[in-house]
Amino acid sequence: MTALWPAPFRGSEPIAATIRIPGSKSVTNRALILAALAKTPSTLRRPLHSRDSALMIAGLKALGTGIEELENGDLIITPAPFYGPASVDVGNAGTVMRFLPPVAALTNGLVHFDGDPRSHERPLGPVIAALEDLGVTIEHGDRYSLPLTINGSGSLKGGALEIDATSSSQFISALMMIAPATQQGITITHVGQSLPSMPHIEMTIQMLRQFGATVTVVDHASTRKHEWRIEPGQLHGLDLIIEPDLSNAAPFMAAAMISGGEVRISDWPLKTTQPGDQLRSILARMGADVSFASENFEEIPEIDLDEPDALLNEDSFDSRPQVSELIIKGTGEIHGIDVDLHDVGELTPSIAALCALADSPSSLRGIGHLRLHETDRLAALASEINALGGDVEEEETALHIFPMPLHSGTFHTYEDHRLATAGAMLGLAIQGIQVENIATTNKTLPDFPGAWAALLAGN
Repeated sequence: MTALWPAPFRGSEPIAATIRIPGSKSVTNRALILAALAKTPSTLRRPLHSRDSALMIAGLKALGTGIEELENGDLIITPAPFYGPASVDVGNAGTVMRFLPPVAALTNGLVHFDGDPRSHERPLGPVIAALEDLGVTIEHGDRYSLPLTINGSGSLKGGALEIDATSSSQFISALMMIAPATQQGITITHVGQSLPSMPHIEMTIQMLRQFGATVTVVDHASTRKHEWRIEPGQLHGLDLIIEPDLSNAAPFMAAAMISGGEVRISDWPLKTTQPGDQLRSILARMGADVSFASENFEEIPEIDLDEPDALLNEDSFDSRPQVSELIIKGTGEIHGIDVDLHDVGELTPSIAALCALADSPSSLRGIGHLRLHETDRLAALASEINALGGDVEEEETALHIFPMPLHSGTFHTYEDHRLATAGAMLGLAIQGIQVENIATTNKTLPDFPGAWAALLAGN
């Protein structure tokens, strides 16, 4: 049986802590891909080191990219020609299983992809079909899912693609990032009924531009179509600081609301495409007092490296965010909320946990695509909260949460990192909650139990 973690109970004892959230998985894994595709080396400072990022690093190394980790955790990425044969383990990481196959199409040779059992069930068809439209030979047994083998020819012509990304915006980001390396560039048109997680596509566009790509967003306001044009061209290396993972800040921010007190998050970026930035407004609507420590945002200072700056090519570029400290204060109230989380679905487990502790009902809408994530998150949240005495009604694309007195019990995580942190949040308010397989948080948040203990200790 998977080990059970006794979630620390806090009750109404106020919290007072300042924390720094590890780097963003979404930014780290996009930066790794783009740095590998660039013509000059890159340095990634403060990257995330977790299972998902380790799988991405291992995959790129298997294709020939040089990646060196410095003593302080920073990464030096040295581009090199991609080659096969190679084997890539994607685990259950959506970014790895969707971003690396297009990169593998640029190799000379065979590249085999496989992963955890759940990865075989997660949607990958639109990426496979798009690569086949570009002339790539792929063995997938007509399943259009993992496992699969790509027979790379060393180059891609490019062209126009139509993609239904209703189940994941990662399909579009995956093809956007390899577009500059194609001969003709790529024009992508989304033909599905809806497009989830638009902020993640905006993140991809912003990062492509940072690395030197030319991206045009085509306006189809009259037809509501989404279309993007990415021109062919060489990317340049970057000296890039990875933003903290704002979505991973959710349980720490919510802790101040659940137990009262004040939590400060260091290095919150002033401008960001991360969906997690919407936590500021969502949690404020739910009763938190959210503010910045200062309106005078300061640039992160230069970090001294053991390795000299000569590691970077002379035409590398520098990219440093402006940041401030975010302050979240509990007010003693948690209000229910009616909110469309279509663009920020990854926040749903944390918000659902808060809603279960609120003073009024909540409806979380537009989240049907979460049924295809690490697990069916809607079914899992409804099942686990209801097992603790809650009242959650499930629709195909929504959860309706009616607060009820909760009791002790086991909170199952389904090997889903965000379910695990949701269980920890409930454990702050309800004594006797045990979270199954808390280690699954290593997917994006290394040593979550240690960070949670430090938060409660005021460190």
